Amino acid sequence: MNKQNFRIRIRSALRWIGLVLLVQLILINISAALYAHKYSHFYNDAKVSTNFLNENVLQKTWRLITGPKFSKSIIYETPTFPFEVIKLTAKNGIKIEAWYAKVDSAALGTVILFHGLSQNKSTKLSEAYEFRYNGYNVMLVDFRAHGNSEGNKTTVGYRESEDVKLAFDYAIKNGDHNIFLWGASMGAVAITKAIAEYDIKPAGIILEMPFASMQSHIRARVRSNGFSGLPEKPFAFLVTFWTGIERGYNAFKFRTNTFASKITCPVLFQWGAKDHMVLKYETEKVYNAILSAKKTLVIYENADHESFLENDPIKWRLSVEKFLGNINK
Repeated sequence: MNKQNFRIRIRSALRWIGLVLLVQLILINISAALYAHKYSHFYNDAKVSTNFLNENVLQKTWRLITGPKFSKSIIYETPTFPFEVIKLTAKNGIKIEAWYAKVDSAALGTVILFHGLSQNKSTKLSEAYEFRYNGYNVMLVDFRAHGNSEGNKTTVGYRESEDVKLAFDYAIKNGDHNIFLWGASMGAVAITKAIAEYDIKPAGIILEMPFASMQSHIRARVRSNGFSGLPEKPFAFLVTFWTGIERGYNAFKFRTNTFASKITCPVLFQWGAKDHMVLKYETEKVYNAILSAKKTLVIYENADHESFLENDPIKWRLSVEKFLGNINK
């Protein structure tokens, strides 16, 4: 084989390799775009939700490529205490629904509760009962695209921070004082962003298992689907990119620790040591970024990404009551 033929074959092989890589890049971006759309969109049909527990490895792989489907969460339970249904209006016209309830005697303050992704306000009734028992008015909020609130698109806490502000402003206008914010997962993230973005001034906040960034949240989703290590990192990067494109914001700048650096009020920060969605390094990153000198980290050794009240009710009650009591001295 002469040198000219050898060079021709090398160039041909390089072209084929380049074409294969280009096709793979296009396909993985299509997959990431589909995933970004589906995980942040809730369907009104309850039957479309993906049941991950019943899927095998091939089905999980296909789900990773095409994206899971989620139905909009449905309210299955209402409070046993008297409450008022209120409607708040976001800038884009979406109606946000909340339940508001006063205690029978003079209130020590008001606690506004914010749920996690794919949940709704009824899933936080157990915590609401506890706060009422301790003498606080409560307001439970459905984030946009959740429960009885309007919309089908979620930004996993980014624009939901406006929902936090709307609820806080309502409580202020209603004459409430000593207002606390409690949030789990996405709810905790939305609280930190609302404080940073809108400069609201709660008496204190209780943050449970907030994720560190949009990218770390996507990596956790990939892990929970059975893929870890190298596959989760480039895929999470691309999904984060497409999430920002499709939902209209810079998802790479969506970092909870950045928002936390603006928090100066007292903070009770809670996390489960067995949490498979929010890892230890994320918890430390967000907690260490909190500016407030009055902050406490409580770790539930046997808890996953779940309700700490249900996992360890005694520890939760002691931690929360101590936190509230120190502020109300």
